[in-house]
Amino acid sequence: MSGVDRSRIDSEKNFADVLDKVDEISHHAVDDTHVFTLSQVYEGLLLKMGEKGNDGGQFFTPREVIRVMVRIVDPQIGKTVYDPGCGTCGFLAQSFEYMRSKAGDAITPVELETLRSRTFYGREKDNAVYPISLANLVLHGIDEPHIWHGNALSGIATYDGLFAGPPQFFDYVLMNPPFGGKEGKEAQTQYDYKTGATQVLFLQNVLKSMKKDSVCGIVMDEGVLFRTNEAGFVQTKRKLLEECNVWCIVSLPGGVFTSAGAGVKTNLMFFTKGEQTESIWYFDLADIKVGKKTPLTKTHFDELFQLLPTRGNSERSWTIPFATRLQQALEEARPFRERASQLFAEAKPLEDDLKEKRKQKKRHKQRSLHWKRNGKACSVRLAKTNPKPKRSKTRFTI
Repeated sequence: MSGVDRSRIDSEKNFADVLDKVDEISHHAVDDTHVFTLSQVYEGLLLKMGEKGNDGGQFFTPREVIRVMVRIVDPQIGKTVYDPGCGTCGFLAQSFEYMRSKAGDAITPVELETLRSRTFYGREKDNAVYPISLANLVLHGIDEPHIWHGNALSGIATYDGLFAGPPQFFDYVLMNPPFGGKEGKEAQTQYDYKTGATQVLFLQNVLKSMKKDSVCGIVMDEGVLFRTNEAGFVQTKRKLLEECNVWCIVSLPGGVFTSAGAGVKTNLMFFTKGEQTESIWYFDLADIKVGKKTPLTKTHFDELFQLLPTRGNSERSWTIPFATRLQQALEEARPFRERASQLFAEAKPLEDDLKEKRKQKKRHKQRSLHWKRNGKACSVRLAKTNPKPKRSKTRFTI
């Protein structure tokens, strides 16, 4: 067992030291971003699990990243929050803390009951992580954690007893999908654009779970944003930009997920469903050096929150006029499309003529000789014993 799994107390002095440390725990000694002492300890253990197993990146998102995403999305009491790949439920737990803290003493009993019982929904596939996610929400004060156990992409449930009567669509979606995973055909059949890439399928899953004016904050790797050599990636991004307003992308440093066992370069993407993308405000933190001993902190995002309300420009931020550039690209591509259509029209008669000649050649090779023998009609079919392999048909792809 590792040090994460057990703590050794091998002397009376060690035991006394532990009791002294426990006695020092108080409300004033706890980080004010956590409401419950046990929840703070628990999340520290979750981070250590990621470091020890070197695979925590798929289950554990750095808490400073989560806090930034929740603050930008700004969930409101009375609306639902959803994470289709919730892992240890960091996004849901932090959303609860954010909403509860924002309401303060003015929160009513009805609002508090709604917040604790009818607000947070998630799905988790991993057998070992599922009970951890439930415990995390309970320790944060969520009385009814609606967490579905099973494969969110294929829809095959392992246990759905806590997920009874969920809404068809959700008001807020927050998630960090697994990167680099490969899904089989069983999962791909649920989606319009087929690909084995787990994160692309999850993006399609997110779009299905949103309604008009739903807001999403999602962690995306560089491949999803910039890869163009696979149809599933391109089609999914086109659907996103046509159905949603992608209004902000934050480029994170390369080492943000190193402490959780993953080193992939990531971005934070925020969008609202219901209108197509007109412009994207981009904020760049890629030049900051971070690692296990120098993690991303709250101060790294101070300028982001100063500029976000007005989408201001700076050395780190700028606005991309997406709709304008798209129209410009379409205009530049028009002559090539017209030329391609012309070539296709010219090639079509040639292709039809080639098909007809091949049919004639085939009939000629398999012609029959007919004659009469003793008053009876006879025929012999002549066919080439070693015919040449068929040649591929000539086609033009636009």
